[in-house]
Amino acid sequence: MSIIRDLFIRFTKKIETTDDQKDSSLSTHYYKATFNQVFQSVEELFRQDADCRIVTVSKDHGEIAVEVNKPIPCFLIVTVISVRGMETAVDFNISSEKFSPIGLYPILRKRLISYYEKMNKVHTLVRIGKSS
Repeated sequence: MSIIRDLFIRFTKKIETTDDQKDSSLSTHYYKATFNQVFQSVEELFRQDADCRIVTVSKDHGEIAVEVNKPIPCFLIVTVISVRGMETAVDFNISSEKFSPIGLYPILRKRLISYYEKMNKVHTLVRIGKSS
């Protein structure tokens, strides 16, 4: 049964990071920093990425919308949420309309993991997911 599930996942065109992800690398990441510090870092991360173009920034809602051009065209929503004074969560929601005969999930997953790795270099990671 898991082979069939894995096959369907491979052709998924959307990934959302959450606390309840089965894949721990795609679980919500919590950083030891204020909302403003993390939000600014996320915005800067995408402003410096030549493959990305920020479409909208809504600090009031804690969201940044980004068009990603490479390796495949996709759309990304980054959500930054203050959990406590010095603990801030970052989640990603990425999707693409493109079709790939080998499936998009591995490409989208790799992209999200790379964003978390970049954030981990800027801020102290407190935990991954709610039970870590």
